[in-house]
Amino acid sequence: MRILFTGGGTGGHFFPILAVLREVKRIAEEERILDMECYYMGPDDFGTSLLKDEDVVSIPVLAGKWRRYGSLENALDLLRIPVGFLQALWNMFLIMPDAVFSKGGYGALPAILAAAIFRLPVIIHESDAVPGRVNLFSARFAARIGIAFPAAAKHFPKEKTALVGIPLRARILYGNREEAREAFDIYSAIPVVGIIGASQGAEPLNNAVLGVLKELTTEYEIVHQTGDKNFVDVKAEASVVLEFGHKERYHPVGFMDETGIRDFYTVCDLIVSRAGASSIMEIAARGKPSVLIPLSHAAQNHQWENAFAYAA
Repeated sequence: MRILFTGGGTGGHFFPILAVLREVKRIAEEERILDMECYYMGPDDFGTSLLKDEDVVSIPVLAGKWRRYGSLENALDLLRIPVGFLQALWNMFLIMPDAVFSKGGYGALPAILAAAIFRLPVIIHESDAVPGRVNLFSARFAARIGIAFPAAAKHFPKEKTALVGIPLRARILYGNREEAREAFDIYSAIPVVGIIGASQGAEPLNNAVLGVLKELTTEYEIVHQTGDKNFVDVKAEASVVLEFGHKERYHPVGFMDETGIRDFYTVCDLIVSRAGASSIMEIAARGKPSVLIPLSHAAQNHQWENAFAYAA
């Protein structure tokens, strides 16, 4: 049996793929399905690096997206889209999977189009309260559609849509608090506030934190995921801000792997986060109180809708 996974562009698209992939492999092993083969087709981004230890064949294809603002990248992506489709079509012909599982995002479009050409069974999953454009397009080809928020149901055909929640990675759901405190060098007894701007960080959130960091560290330990590209600058500025403050209470990190995010959720008493669907559900699964700050320019305003749907 061959299953092809597709999607990507952000951690919110990719991490549920990882969760489903692992569960499929677990069931295959439990049921002794010896001929199970798993493939991933999508952009060659950070997600593919996470598959190195998953016994999955990765097939990189070009993918493009249309930005809602003027950019040279829009012109380049107009070229990437047809090239990516031809790459996907050829590789789909070679693999001919029994099913295609898509998480949406611009990275899924080439594989979805190729699957439609070959009339392959497609299952899509929508994490957000307001569906993304690729999933809305893909719905016409889908045999089954899974959604995480009831509000998304009105956008899809009723007869093939089910409310299933969001697949979460089992490895991040449990942790040891003492080990987590040691991992972040936290040794005081004061509350711990975690600040995370999704998998890639969030520059406006970083700036807001730096603006009140001295005051925050008088009362709290702060674990702050800055994003890799912002880490050096944020750490340097924080060092200046806290020159005569509690430097030992500020714990910046660039990107957290699964062990890191597990420890982050374990150690924090309160989490300040963007309102991506996966982040919301991971925080909820760990039973942590949170303050959600939706990304103001997210596509279809989906982070605001996610936050309101969750709060309701």
